[in-house]
Amino acid sequence: MSASNDSLSSPYSAALFTGLWKENPTFRLLIGLCPPLAVTTAVKPALTMGLSVIFVLVCSNIVVSLMRNLIKPHVRIIMFTVTIATFVTICDMFLKAYTPKMSEMLGAYVPLIIVNCLIIFRAEACASKSGMVISILDGIGMGTGFTLALCTLAGIRELLATGHVFDIQVMPKAFVPWLAFQMPVGAFVTLGLILGLITALTRKKGA
Repeated sequence: MSASNDSLSSPYSAALFTGLWKENPTFRLLIGLCPPLAVTTAVKPALTMGLSVIFVLVCSNIVVSLMRNLIKPHVRIIMFTVTIATFVTICDMFLKAYTPKMSEMLGAYVPLIIVNCLIIFRAEACASKSGMVISILDGIGMGTGFTLALCTLAGIRELLATGHVFDIQVMPKAFVPWLAFQMPVGAFVTLGLILGLITALTRKKGA
């Protein structure tokens, strides 16, 4: 049992799993909230945005970790931003080349990943102080937690607004769509209700 606990509490496990719940960027830390509010009208764009963030987060964490002993403190934010911008550009060009409709749907929100505070936060808090393996696991964990939050919000909004999820009919044909959930107010209401539920559950469990 103690060996199992040690395994779960290892820095590698912590780096990978902390972002899924304990420090989930959207539901617990409340950072990088622009995509959760802007691209969660349907699951497909939300998933695409989440995968884009994972790619940028992992790649930028690797580069920052490799450069961590070479970067002077007074230029670190500039270097973080340039590194992030490079991978965001790659991601944006890939989407435009291979999924133009999705790229058009996401619009400016993919380039705006450059200024997503989640990416810079992990570069500063983890990658600039940790080895490459920890930085990769941190990027995967935080990115996956962010993606799960996006898909949760998008799934609820798409279901209530259209009766479909991933173009699959879920609600009965008699269901009357709640079109407000396709509007910005739907994002705020959904996020607020989820945050309220999480707060209630964590208070009960003392989490």
